[in-house]
Formats: sequence, structure tokens, C-alpha cells
Amino acid sequence: MDIIGHWLDLINADGWIPREQILGAEALSKVPEEFVLQYPSNGNPPTLFLALRDLASGIHAHQFSDEEAEKISTFLKRAYVRLNSWFQWFNSTQSGKYEGTFFWHGRDNMTTRELNPKTLTSGLDDYPRASHPNDEERHVDLRCWMLLATNCMRSIAGFLKMDSSLEKDYYKLSDQLSDFETLNKMHLDDKTGAYFDFGNHTEKVRLRWYEDREAMKRELLRETLEAPQLQLVPHVGYVSLFPFMMGAIPPESWVLEKQLDLISNSSILWTDYGLRSLSRTSSMYMKRNTEHDAPYWRGAIWINMNYMILSGLHHYSHEDGPYKVRAGELYDELRSNLIRNIVGNYQETGFFWENYDQKNKGKGKGARSFTGWTSLVVLIMAESYPSLHR
Repeated sequence: MDIIGHWLDLINADGWIPREQILGAEALSKVPEEFVLQYPSNGNPPTLFLALRDLASGIHAHQFSDEEAEKISTFLKRAYVRLNSWFQWFNSTQSGKYEGTFFWHGRDNMTTRELNPKTLTSGLDDYPRASHPNDEERHVDLRCWMLLATNCMRSIAGFLKMDSSLEKDYYKLSDQLSDFETLNKMHLDDKTGAYFDFGNHTEKVRLRWYEDREAMKRELLRETLEAPQLQLVPHVGYVSLFPFMMGAIPPESWVLEKQLDLISNSSILWTDYGLRSLSRTSSMYMKRNTEHDAPYWRGAIWINMNYMILSGLHHYSHEDGPYKVRAGELYDELRSNLIRNIVGNYQETGFFWENYDQKNKGKGKGARSFTGWTSLVVLIMAESYPSLHR
């Protein structure tokens, strides 16, 4: 709570909280120049609501002692004004063109140097989105983050008996974002059962070298071979599973079966070391984004997303429905694969790694000594997952 409180103290007058704090010259020296400046028009995943939801749910479920519950309630009362301001900033500034839609801001719609303009604000950097960004975009992962945030605020407002009009607003928005038919209408591909972003997109793009003989140089630039059009963005990967992670799919729905198919298919996401970030069938799978940017969220195994997917499998393995047993079997197998690979890499190298190489027997790669989200392996071992599900 102390950590969350300090982050909330960074909020500005509009309700924006910065992505990170770069404190001192040493820290600054480790951050690439393009990431130093942060824009108060751009939001990042409101992950603090993961912890806040656990606190609120724990009180509802009487998981804390009276003394602990009193401390948590006092903290949430003090934090409520800031939390509401932060939420309202998200809901008003990151909303899309139509009610109930949201999109990550900060994408470069003028660049010719990227195969697919990065979405750094989402935290998934080069994960493929619409090829030609505009304000028609709808990002399914941000919609799911907003569902989590709304449900959390609704829960807090309810048990604290805060402003009744605000509580009604949260109930209304929660019901709107929980509507399964609306979610499917906006983001579901009926054929694959995958959830996709929507935007101005074409698959017919490539990077090619252009010669400038007068300047005696050449550049690797994007070439668009077909005009983009508004459509679902057909890349199966972590983003396709966000409604599953958040428990937004009814346990009896055929969509849940399709999601389990995507998870378990070795030609799509499944590996013996964890789930890869992007399907092998994607046109962007393991593709460089620029001359200097190797694929990042285009195939590698990331533990934070695998943890969230495990949370979804754990949830559905305890929900009555036709897919309960299968969800439990996949949960056990994925959990074992992740633990075995992370621990094996640690025993071999002495490090936790930023991500793991699905093409090289799960070998750790990227930043080492990465005890950020890779340390989630401890919670995976303990089978401790966020209470995301209503």
C-alpha cells in the first residue's frame, strides 16, 4: 500500500500518472533517449489495479484480520479521490471514437521506418497492431484493462459507501464493458475464436532498401503494397487472449473452447517452455521492425503474460462448464513447463531473464538479473493469482 500510495502521489492536476521515475544521473544513463520524455496525453497499462483489486476482493472475502482490513480500508478511503481522478483521466482521454472503445495513444502515423508502428504505451512495444494508426483504432487489451479498473473502482466505491452517483457510474460502465455480445461484436473473429484489435490495416507491407545515390546512402523503409482498410487486425498472440485472462468469457461459451484451442496449438502459441507472444502463422512472426530493431514481442516467451494466462486457466478450471476439465489440464501442463524452464535456466546461468527463446529450447535472453516480472515464477509455484474475475 505504501508503494501504491507513492505512485498515486505523482498524479498531476488532470489525473495523469507517469509511466516511470528516472531518478538521478545513473538511472538516466540506462534509459534510451527516446524513452526519457513522457507525454501526459499517453496512458500506460494501469497495472496498479491488479494489486488494488486483490485488496478490495480480500476485504469482501474476509481474507484479512480485522486490523489488516481496517488499515486497507483507511488507505483506500484516502486514496479514493486520486484513484477516481486517475480512472476518469483514462476513461476520457484514452477512449475511442465510439462508446466503450479505447486505444493506446502515441503511435506514429507518419513513420516510414517501421514495418508496423510501435505501440510503446501498451507495454507490448512491437506487437503488431493496425498498420496505419488513426483514431478509428480499437485496442482489445486496453478495453480489458479498463474493465479491470472499472470493476475495481466499483468494488471500492461499494464497500466504502462513497459518492452514490459515482458508484452508479461505475456500475453502469462495468456492465457496459462486461457485455459479452458487445465485446464480440467489436473484437471477435468468429472463425478463429481469437480477439483482435480493429483499425486501418493492410497485411501487404514490407521493408525494403532504398538507394540514395546522390547522398551515397541507403535506407530500409516500409513499402505499402495495398491500401489499408478498416478491419480486424488478424494477428493471434497475447493480445488475442486478454478477455480470457480477465475472465470476460462466460464459462459455457463456445468462444472459451476456441481460446483453449489457440493456447494448446503448437503451430500457434504453445511451446514446451511457455506460450509464445505471437503465433507462428502471423505475417509479423519473428520479423524485424526496423533495420536496428530485432523482434521483441513477436515470438519470445514473456513470463508476465504467461502468468496472466495461467490465471485465466486457473479461473476456468474452477468454473462449472463444459471446458472445466480441459482448462485444468492445460493449466497443469503450462505451469509445469514454465517452472521447469525458468528454474532450469536459473540453475544453468544463475539468472532470471527478461524473456525466453522459443526457437532455442527456451533459453533465456534479453536483460539478465531480470527479477521484475520473471520473478512471478514464485507466485506460479505458490499458485497465487490476481482476483481479476467477478
